Amino acid sequence: MAESKARKPKAKPVAKDAAVNMRGLKCPLPTLKTRKLLSKMAAGELLVIECTDPLTTIDIPNLIRETGDTIEASGKQGRVLTFSIRKKLTSPRTRRATSPRSGER
Repeated sequence: MAESKARKPKAKPVAKDAAVNMRGLKCPLPTLKTRKLLSKMAAGELLVIECTDPLTTIDIPNLIRETGDTIEASGKQGRVLTFSIRKKLTSPRTRRATSPRSGER
């Protein structure tokens, strides 16, 4: 017996040098989704996002300033804004500062 319901394809994990279509999403969704995608990416990977919300020209650069990643390219073709974001190579959380008191007692 054949199934009558069409199955939706499951969302694929972010692949190396992924491109994501965020057209039609309104603020703050493109920025929130970009943050989530970046958190799952490995250092050095490239994320390309395509948006139509004009506020992403403000929000995405602010997000990238917070995360420490890099916008390698951005552009606009018609209504579509494109951002190419490179995941940072090192994480500040992995570097631990030694306390000057660590050896004192």
